[in-house]
Amino acid sequence: MAGTAIPPDTAPHAPGTAAARRPGRPPAPERPRRRRLRATAGTGRLAALLVSPTLLVLTVVVLYPTLMALDESLYGPKGLDPKTGFISNTEPFVGLKNYTDIFTQAGDRFWNAFWNTTFFTVVTVSLETVIGVAMALIMHRAFRGRAVVRAGILVPWAIPTAISGLLWKWIFNADGIANVLIGHQVLWTADGFSAKIAVVVADVWKTAPFIGLLVLAGLQVIPKEVYEAARLDGASALQQFWRITLPLVKPALMVAVLFRCLDALRMFDLPYILIGAQKGSVETLSMLAQNEASNVRFGPASAYAVLLFLYVFLIALAFVRLLGADLIGGVGGTKKRKSHAVRAPRRRVREVTA
Repeated sequence: MAGTAIPPDTAPHAPGTAAARRPGRPPAPERPRRRRLRATAGTGRLAALLVSPTLLVLTVVVLYPTLMALDESLYGPKGLDPKTGFISNTEPFVGLKNYTDIFTQAGDRFWNAFWNTTFFTVVTVSLETVIGVAMALIMHRAFRGRAVVRAGILVPWAIPTAISGLLWKWIFNADGIANVLIGHQVLWTADGFSAKIAVVVADVWKTAPFIGLLVLAGLQVIPKEVYEAARLDGASALQQFWRITLPLVKPALMVAVLFRCLDALRMFDLPYILIGAQKGSVETLSMLAQNEASNVRFGPASAYAVLLFLYVFLIALAFVRLLGADLIGGVGGTKKRKSHAVRAPRRRVREVTA
């Protein structure tokens, strides 16, 4: 009777050992061990030298103004000196009073500016994302006159914001073309909800091409073979967009949305030129800080600027935390796939005996 058994004087060996090799075959060459390179002191100094210009620029441009604004926010406006009767030369130290006033006497104006800023950010970025993706899809198609269409779409983005605000101010004038088209007299540049609509329209017209340009760059790296395979499988145009185009351009789209959110949160020049200053319906946090500074109230202005900085920082941090993998192209997916890799089971060498 034939059977399989392991001789008592032998033990199972793992593949690659001398006992597991078949007779007549040369031994497999041993792989050299990888040596881990350790960073020397010279390498660390070279890395610090190369990074130092960037750190210096960030310190001068970002860190120093932020610290100065934080320090200035702890002081109040100059008042009358009781001894001389003139305006004091120094600002009194008030601590956190500028921040606590936001929840008391100065809270109404601050929260109005806060909600205006949030409203403009959400509405404009949402509309710009939809219109920008549509622009990118149009510019990506091959048709006669595509170069002219691309140039025409990108013209609003090339116009400075101040010039754009003046152009739209003429359009939304009482006897402007906007009222002529709708056949109704609307005071677009007055204080009210119509002023918000005017700012949203002007901002969407100005910055939607920016998102379209970044999405177009993402569309151009998608291979055509992917769409050909999808068409052979019977996928419709909507299914191709939803299952192929949108997932592949998602990293570029998220970067564009992040940049636009940060830019919209700091909106100042467009509503300031189009509608005007001290208009409660369109006043943003940047406009509020500028108005306080123009009235020589540098302490409250610095407090508003610090709060706006924290707001922008939290939004950017949320994007990076929630969409970090998409912003860097899904790097985290490689580690996840590697962790689920299944190792092949080791085979034991058995001797067949009759």
